[in-house]
Amino acid sequence: MSAEGGTKAIVAALLANLGIAVTKFVAFILTGSSSMLAESIHSVADSGNQGLLLLGGKRSRRKATPQHPFGYGRDRYIYAFIVSIVLFSIGGLFALYEGYHKWSHPEPIIKYQWVPVAVLVIAIVLESFSFRTAIVESNRVRGNTPWITFIRRAKAPELPVVLLEDLGALVGLVLALIGVGMTLITGLGRWDAAGTFAIGILLVAIAIILAIETKSLLLGEGATPEDVRAIEQALLAGSGVERIIHMKTLYLGPEELLVAAKIAVPRSEHAAEVAAHIDQAETRIRQALPIARVIYLEPDIYRPNAAASSTDATAERAPA
Repeated sequence: MSAEGGTKAIVAALLANLGIAVTKFVAFILTGSSSMLAESIHSVADSGNQGLLLLGGKRSRRKATPQHPFGYGRDRYIYAFIVSIVLFSIGGLFALYEGYHKWSHPEPIIKYQWVPVAVLVIAIVLESFSFRTAIVESNRVRGNTPWITFIRRAKAPELPVVLLEDLGALVGLVLALIGVGMTLITGLGRWDAAGTFAIGILLVAIAIILAIETKSLLLGEGATPEDVRAIEQALLAGSGVERIIHMKTLYLGPEELLVAAKIAVPRSEHAAEVAAHIDQAETRIRQALPIARVIYLEPDIYRPNAAASSTDATAERAPA
């Protein structure tokens, strides 16, 4: 995906959440609604998360150093993982605690009863615009890929994170509106507490999903099966490569793929010819897959018995 599209979605979500957080806090101060407090903390946590994603994007653009020869592309994964922790701890656990507190000591909403309803309706409208921006930017890169597959397989973490955050925010706002509305209708404060509990469970679930997916990226994911096939076809398209003995790929960052392969070259070729064929193979790979920026090709003579016993031969593809 383009970093520009992810940044646009992050900024839209950040501006929306900052405005929503202020209005929710005002509503909580006026009414004492626990759902409004939980939603206020949720919006503050989301705003901080978007700030972390922007910081991660900026730090990932640092130049490579001798200590970090492959650069800092994975900073985007690290900050996305921190986002999941913040969403779980500050957003989800706080909402669950507040829901428990209000359930134990329920209080009806007496003052300014119209305020939380108005604030939640306005927040739903603003959050919908942010969610729409995330959907539009995601559609530019996901093509016909189903949404669940896109979120699970995306190598750039920003759009999936913003999508899940915005979806969670919208559902949370609806839950808060139901809790507040039922409290106003029945006069029972435990409806407000129930809405707060539901918001907490929702945020914890989203945080766990984000943590699992981002952890996989941090551990190191290989190219997708489609990209692996494109690399293999590019390698074998030249006469100087007889076969691929084994190959491994690894994402160094969302837009940088490492390709390492041992290739079989003709026995009769001289060193200069082998070097020329390797250069041509690297060019073909980059043309087929521009994000393959770091390529290591090791020439060898194909020996069936040796290849069959090689431990590397059993790990031809890294998991996508």
